[in-house]
Amino acid sequence: MTARPLDPDREPEPLGDLRGRRVLALGHGSARHAEHLARVYDTRVDAVDTADAVEHLRTAEPYDLVHSVDVVSRLDPRLLLPALAEALRPGGRLHFTVPHTDALGNGPSSVVEPRGAAMWVLAPELWTALLAEQGLRVERIDVLDAPEEGGQTSHRAFLVTRPVRVSSRPRTNRGPEPHAALGVGAILHGPRGLLLGRHRRGTWELPGGTVEPGESLEGTVVRELREETGIEARPEDVRLLGTLLDDVDGVVRMTVATQVTAWRGEPGDQPGERVGDWRWFALDRLPEGLFVCSAQGLTAWRPDLPIDHTPAHFTPYAG
Repeated sequence: MTARPLDPDREPEPLGDLRGRRVLALGHGSARHAEHLARVYDTRVDAVDTADAVEHLRTAEPYDLVHSVDVVSRLDPRLLLPALAEALRPGGRLHFTVPHTDALGNGPSSVVEPRGAAMWVLAPELWTALLAEQGLRVERIDVLDAPEEGGQTSHRAFLVTRPVRVSSRPRTNRGPEPHAALGVGAILHGPRGLLLGRHRRGTWELPGGTVEPGESLEGTVVRELREETGIEARPEDVRLLGTLLDDVDGVVRMTVATQVTAWRGEPGDQPGERVGDWRWFALDRLPEGLFVCSAQGLTAWRPDLPIDHTPAHFTPYAG
């Protein structure tokens, strides 16, 4: 998502028809912003101060719109963003502004750490990645520069949605090298959610990998789980769901979707592996940017999951 300059001579983009919608003005000066939103959009608006933001978001009935001016940067995003995602309805929107540079022209950080008195001044790409981890999609970033000539202070305004359907994307624009290979994807779903890891190229994906010579599909799942996550499973606890076939730049890609029904241990990053940062996700809060093979396997397992991906021919296995 590329930031675009905001024309100071025009009004900000309207927030749409908010009549009958649940709207929240969040943070410092929230009552003033709530009064403005209620007057302009003819709707009822809740107002919550910064100190109470996370607790309120975790317990409130979901909102259609959360609006925040210069408050998101004052709270730890690792606490605030999950709460914001919980507080938005599917299809709901989040509109917020954050500082980008200060009066001295110091730019944003590329790591998630506070600056000064608990102020998170992060690069737009980092905000976008953190939001995507919570299943939130950045639709637009506006540039808000200081109005005075020579002023170095700059802000960014984000328009974010909680999409009704989760996206997927390829890792890169290059297709794989032509080869004959068979891969597996392992679905581990339990009380804590669905296990996904992040590839070093940015996609979220299921544990899995390529079948080695002389290896069974169940054996591949057991080995890949151990190598990638440290989790132990038995071949008899691996259920083969079926085969997925798709086309990548003229190369046929074959993936066997599987479900692991029992396992032992906790997932963790393993030395030398390309996938890590293993986490459990609720099925209604999957992250943006699923690897397309994992997305195909998940919809083969649960066709009702709201995941968009390129089509694949799925042949289910009997039983």
